[in-house]
Amino acid sequence: MVRLHIIVSFFTVLSTISAYKNPYYASGRSVNVHLFEWKWNDIADECERFLGPKGFGGIQISPPNENVVLWAYNRPWWERYQPMSYALHTRSGSEAEFSEMLRRCNNAGVRVYVDAVINHMTGEPSENVGTAGNTANFREWYYPAVPYTREHFNWPHCVIDGMDYVNNAWRVRNCELVGLKDLNQSNEHVRRSIVDFMNRLIDLGVAGFRIDAAKHMWPQDLRIIYDRLRNLNTAHGFPQNARPYIYQEVIDYGGEAISRDEYTPLAAVTEFKAGAELSNAFRGNNQLRWLQTWGTQWGLLESGDALTFIDNHDNERDHGGGGNVLTYKLSRPYKAAIAFLLAHPYGEPQIMSSFDFWDTEIGPPMDNAGNIISPSINSDGTCGNGWVCQHRWRQIYSMVAFRNEAGDAGMNNWWDNGSNQIAFSRGNRAFIAFNNDNWDLNQNLMTGLPAGTYCDVISGTKVNNNCSGKTVHVGSDGRAQISVGAQDYDMMVAIHVGSESRL
Repeated sequence: MVRLHIIVSFFTVLSTISAYKNPYYASGRSVNVHLFEWKWNDIADECERFLGPKGFGGIQISPPNENVVLWAYNRPWWERYQPMSYALHTRSGSEAEFSEMLRRCNNAGVRVYVDAVINHMTGEPSENVGTAGNTANFREWYYPAVPYTREHFNWPHCVIDGMDYVNNAWRVRNCELVGLKDLNQSNEHVRRSIVDFMNRLIDLGVAGFRIDAAKHMWPQDLRIIYDRLRNLNTAHGFPQNARPYIYQEVIDYGGEAISRDEYTPLAAVTEFKAGAELSNAFRGNNQLRWLQTWGTQWGLLESGDALTFIDNHDNERDHGGGGNVLTYKLSRPYKAAIAFLLAHPYGEPQIMSSFDFWDTEIGPPMDNAGNIISPSINSDGTCGNGWVCQHRWRQIYSMVAFRNEAGDAGMNNWWDNGSNQIAFSRGNRAFIAFNNDNWDLNQNLMTGLPAGTYCDVISGTKVNNNCSGKTVHVGSDGRAQISVGAQDYDMMVAIHVGSESRL
């Protein structure tokens, strides 16, 4: 009887640990794309016309609750991270538009994950009106639309100093992050307000949450909040008893007072080191051959704990540990780094989809009234009106299909030239090769795929069984002559069972 109790307790703990680490993508889908600052109506359209048909698994959206309007800074992107209330009204749209977007995206098989700002409220801007029309008394810590009063914030008042990150975990979690009013998540009213907000979103059909600034909150408080959340709404196609997917923003490159390992028992964690290491490699600062052991052997989180990415909305602007990560501004190595991220089985990957910027503070494309301008769709499928839309780049959406086809197949048939030419397969379903050397790759390699002629999904697509780009001929022995020129437009070639040409 004691032994049975121990077994039951073990599986209960195991279930609790893994409860918030399943994104509940629709069958056969993978990859989460961050549609940064998109409007709800535009996201719904994109789910139906592109993301659903291309096999994307989900979307991270910008914070959906009311934020302060910062005209003095010309509506910067970071105003979305200064909440005034939990009213669902922002520049992205109204609550009704938000709800309709969730319905349409879920119907298209694309899940939605909310960027949840629950660590803090606003700073002390000169403006005092939110996107839903609410006001606050910043210097009295009074937010009547929630309501929050002084007693709901951490005291004594303090602001995080740079050295606190190294030696003072208490101050990192109890003091203000860049002057933003720091909520006390151990307060029952604060917990209830946050839980009510998140449960409302779950009821409307979201699949989970990115927890902004998670390292600035105590893990024990977050556990209580998470465990009070409802199961995902089965009316939107989620299975019974499905818990929300939660990935927590914990920037941890080592050497700090707070570790990402304090948060992995709760839910998944954003693995910033994945993008940093791949950016370093594809910039040419580390040889690609070393990527054979990429993953936990590089000091990365366990695969099931990791939300991986090359860049995000912070570090593409040199915030949040950025500075050397690849972004859309260096498109050739950036596409290659993303291709490796999506080809490799490690982690749960996310793609950044940006708007163009030259000033790291500016917000999305907008008109003179501050309204966000919708992306236009060009004749070649790319975006206009100031939007970059990396997810619409052929090299990226084709690698989403590659990952979907690879499924849970292992990594096999590794090859490298001892330098910066590498190749590997995903079982017998997909194969990719990279060349980051200054000379051509031209090798007969084991692809692991069935015999046939395949379209390279990087240089082109398969249309009516014809290849618009390169073709790769796989023999009966599974081998193929693989060529990637040093001066080719892209530094990789990729094939999978779905790209076989039967003509």
